[in-house]
Amino acid sequence: MSKGLIAGSLLPACSNSPSQSIKNKLPKYWLWLRPDISLNNDEWKQIFEEIRGLGIEAILPEIYSSNMALFDTGDFQTKEPWLERMIPIAHQAGLQIHAWMWTMPCNNPKILSEHPEWYAVNRSGQRADTQPAYVPYYKFLCPRNPEVRAFIANRVKALSNISELDGIHLDYVRLPDVILAEGLQPNYDIIQDQEYPKYDYCYCPTCRQSYKAKVGIDPVDIADPASDKDWYQHRYDAVIELVNEYLVPQAQSKNKTITAAVFPNWQSVRQQWHKFNLDAFLPMLYHGFYNAEIQWIGQETEKSLERLDYQKPIYSGLFLPHMPSKVELTAGINSAINGGASGFSIFSYGDLNSEQKSALQSYISSQTNH
Repeated sequence: MSKGLIAGSLLPACSNSPSQSIKNKLPKYWLWLRPDISLNNDEWKQIFEEIRGLGIEAILPEIYSSNMALFDTGDFQTKEPWLERMIPIAHQAGLQIHAWMWTMPCNNPKILSEHPEWYAVNRSGQRADTQPAYVPYYKFLCPRNPEVRAFIANRVKALSNISELDGIHLDYVRLPDVILAEGLQPNYDIIQDQEYPKYDYCYCPTCRQSYKAKVGIDPVDIADPASDKDWYQHRYDAVIELVNEYLVPQAQSKNKTITAAVFPNWQSVRQQWHKFNLDAFLPMLYHGFYNAEIQWIGQETEKSLERLDYQKPIYSGLFLPHMPSKVELTAGINSAINGGASGFSIFSYGDLNSEQKSALQSYISSQTNH
């Protein structure tokens, strides 16, 4: 443990009392999970029992991935209310359940058709709904647009109204990557040695007008946007305001834990996340994407805590495909904990092999037996 950071408590197998404070509700060991809605309740019961048997305390099921939702949203399109069905099954297995939702990308046909003006615009004037960066699903909304803020806040509100849900987990709470992690650039046959207009967001009318009203300059007229600190901060602030003024209050109103998956290279995605008023952070420390060694995980964990002034817990995100063996995953866990993490988050259930399961079980049992 590092510099007075309080670790989340290790919960007993059946603890899900809604009277616990948010701090006491924070688990130490998390697992992201992509639901297979074709499975029945008994099959999920077996999966959750297996996960809990590894020592994992909380699952992060993906219940909204930018199109239709797997929970009752009230005012939006629901594929199936899978989340509501799973909560009692997860709790019975001794697992907390924190709903993993995409925040800024939106690939829903209804929104794409009816609200093209909601989408982010790059410095070349291209809208993300019609000309997304990198991959087709990178259809990011603008975090400063008032209607977008209300739309996203309604997703969080609907989740907050699910009484037994333990928490809400934000993903993609950012803008598109202006510069990809160096290990990913070859996948797209690109070299990003500077901030190119195609990947530089957001220059939509809302962002341009708000910045011009603030400083008297249209951002499209900035000669060197990458060096303009005020314009950088304006983009950071758009995401910060969305989180702190629209999303966090919805979660807090129903006493839900709210966390986020965040980037170590936060500048490149306009994600000044150390200013988010969240309960905890799960930074995605996927070292292979940064051409780094395993010890980088601990180094980045420590940097994350420093940015937070050691006031909030970090649960270091570990990427299983980069650590396929028991030795490697154990080394990754130890690196995170030695860097000051209160625990770790694993991506993802579908990637777990037998060696990795053994690594989790061995490490967690060694800690709970102390």
